[in-house]
Amino acid sequence: MGSRPERIFLSPPHMGGNERAYVDEAFASNYIAPLGPQVDAFERRFCELTGFGHAVALSSGTAALHLALRLLDVGPGDVVLASSLTFIGSVSPVTFLGATPVFIDASREDWNMDPALLAEAVEYMAGQGRLPRAVLPTDLYGQSCDLDAIREVCEPYGIPVLEDAAEAVGARYKGRHAGLGAFAAAFSFNGNKIITTSGGGLLASDHRGIIDEARRLSQQARDPAAHYEHSVIGYNYRMSNVVAAIGLGQLDVLEERVARRREIAAWYEARLGGLPGVSFMPEAPHGRSNRWLTVLLLDETVFGCGPERVRLALEAENIEARPVWKPMHMQPVFADAQYFGGAVAEELFRSGLCLPSGTALRETDLERIAAVIEGCAR
Repeated sequence: MGSRPERIFLSPPHMGGNERAYVDEAFASNYIAPLGPQVDAFERRFCELTGFGHAVALSSGTAALHLALRLLDVGPGDVVLASSLTFIGSVSPVTFLGATPVFIDASREDWNMDPALLAEAVEYMAGQGRLPRAVLPTDLYGQSCDLDAIREVCEPYGIPVLEDAAEAVGARYKGRHAGLGAFAAAFSFNGNKIITTSGGGLLASDHRGIIDEARRLSQQARDPAAHYEHSVIGYNYRMSNVVAAIGLGQLDVLEERVARRREIAAWYEARLGGLPGVSFMPEAPHGRSNRWLTVLLLDETVFGCGPERVRLALEAENIEARPVWKPMHMQPVFADAQYFGGAVAEELFRSGLCLPSGTALRETDLERIAAVIEGCAR
């Protein structure tokens, strides 16, 4: 028997070359615990690259959302309107605080929160005398939500928008970085993201007071004193200096990574887009997606099989692919949750498949992937 082909992962880390030098600097300075010059530099450079006024580097994107929701005074009895088509880390912090998520379906234009359904939900809740405490849209697969349209719904009611931009580092919305213009935006640098710190996240905002308080809460909410004094409960959510050093090296190559992901998406569309029953996640006219993951849609009646059969065929060739996020309103843990719409997210879940999109993919890798998919066609 021959050896199994080399594994192709969905979205593995891709080092840029300078990460080791930044990590060596951290070791040489002996700042290997949380906080240090690399963390400060990472926050500063992220702001310079994206246009945000202020940022705090954290242990995860989920931690960033948790802190931001707490700073919005979300608590028991409150409602937060959130995207249904997303990863659970986007909405689990709502439950950490004892609040209730209510889910909004996706728009076909960008697969993100549908502003028309959001307006319906806000109007309904206003009529019930129970305005949502916050609105939490996700930037799905690296494509920014239509933030201006969402803000237009929320601002007359004074509802803040917290953008889950975990997947959207390097993406643009109307010429500005994803998340700019929201109350705050949360980002992720998990190992599978477009750039990575191995694990980590960041909360960014143009409101300095928000970031200052998030920083304090992320460091166990220690009050100014020589001893350890605490007036409120905080968290151990800060990014380590070594992790931030890796992030500095990744920021050096961010635009290269975005360009390569977009090249890969274009390659897939050119190679497979002509197959009967095949289409891809659209790019909305309001921005430039970072194309974190290329997502294939299959019309099973035309193509000849569905995404799960294609996924299994790819796995048989040692190629990783994954279904589109299962909508939150379909998750067992949220079985009793209220939602508005739902049909679009459910359809995308049934027909979508995320293809390998790592920036280190070679032409031969892409050919292997395409050949399997072509072999599945009717």
